[in-house]
Amino acid sequence: MVVVPDAVETIPPREQARKYRRLLGSALSGSAIEWYDFGLYGLLAPIIFNKIFFAAAMSPWVKNIFVMVIFGIGFFGRPVGGLIFAHFGDKIGRKPMMVVTMSLIGVASTLIGCIPSYAQIGVAAPIILTFLRFVQGCALGGESTGAPILTMESAPQGRRGLFASIAQMGAAGGAILSSLAVQAVLHLSPDQLLAWGWRLPYLASVIIVGIGLYIRVKVDESPAFVKRTAEAGVSRIPLFDVLRFAPKAALIVFLCALCESSIAFLPGVYGLQYGTQTLHIPALLMIQGGLCGVVVCLFLGPTMGWLSDKIGRRPLMIAGFVLAVIHIVFVFFTLLETRDPYLIMLASALSPAILTPLTLCVEGSFYAELFEDARLRYSGNTLGRQFGTAFGGGLIPTIATSMVAAMGGSLWGIKAYFCLLALMAIAAVLFAPETKNRKV
Repeated sequence: MVVVPDAVETIPPREQARKYRRLLGSALSGSAIEWYDFGLYGLLAPIIFNKIFFAAAMSPWVKNIFVMVIFGIGFFGRPVGGLIFAHFGDKIGRKPMMVVTMSLIGVASTLIGCIPSYAQIGVAAPIILTFLRFVQGCALGGESTGAPILTMESAPQGRRGLFASIAQMGAAGGAILSSLAVQAVLHLSPDQLLAWGWRLPYLASVIIVGIGLYIRVKVDESPAFVKRTAEAGVSRIPLFDVLRFAPKAALIVFLCALCESSIAFLPGVYGLQYGTQTLHIPALLMIQGGLCGVVVCLFLGPTMGWLSDKIGRRPLMIAGFVLAVIHIVFVFFTLLETRDPYLIMLASALSPAILTPLTLCVEGSFYAELFEDARLRYSGNTLGRQFGTAFGGGLIPTIATSMVAAMGGSLWGIKAYFCLLALMAIAAVLFAPETKNRKV
């Protein structure tokens, strides 16, 4: 039986403010924890995992491709897990799914830190890594859609963009935590790092997830979801209803997510591999540059969310995609090739500092608001976003590695591919309605 909560107006202002603080704290900390666990692979894999989980006699190019394929496997877990969690999130509520996803990714991450090396158990090592990476993706598929939806649906009118951007800032917080953890272990000797040091950031997940769960269980269910299901009942199969009633919205989200996720993972994962292995740039230098950019994002992200409440979601999304093309085609790789430490750090910082606030921090509200029926919002958002992220950011490091190898080291193929993704995303936003004034 669904119970409609008291109207927000009947709640004393002090109590309402406390609920909002708890909501935002849960969304931020929960997303940060999940992105910390998921993001560790992107930082450690290009510099460690090709030595740990594959035969020493294997070609370096082949090992690099396998490392990136396993990276992509996590992204293909996202739509699988996302659709499962979205189905139940649209039937029984957002909050229970948020608790389950956090628990699941914590278990998977801790187990990654326990996997024996290829030298110890042979081919079973990369197989176990692949499976656990898939489980991580399943959990993040539910979290990365559910957290901004729960936050946005619980926000006061006129502040949904701001609230959702704070939930999205969990990705930046997780990136900071994972970057600091990896930087700490990179100070170990090479032998210590390969033997046990790389495991420490994964094993720390147990403590971090425990703290996050304590915060999350105290959050209330989405009032918009409770009200809508009390009025109209739950959808029997939300995904089918999305395909029937909201296919355009799902397609718009899919095309935007293809590019938005690639903005982060082309420079952040493939760029790290290219810089360290081709240009022989110290990994620590690039990771520190990225960390500086993420710190800027923590402050600029909510600003972009607030601005999207004022001028709209569409202008900021388009600006982000246009600037991303300029950055990837003309700036990022050019700065790396100078081999100047300050310019390398600038190259690594620009994407998280500028492009992430314009896209990731606005999409949380934009994607969710495209689906007007709250009973279908979780499933519709997941369908577009998680498949878009899987085929976009999940594949782009593998595509980049393969294209650059096939073209004899030339970067122009991957640059052209990214431009195509950006053009499709811009077209999708142009065909989308402005959503900032929609009721949810």
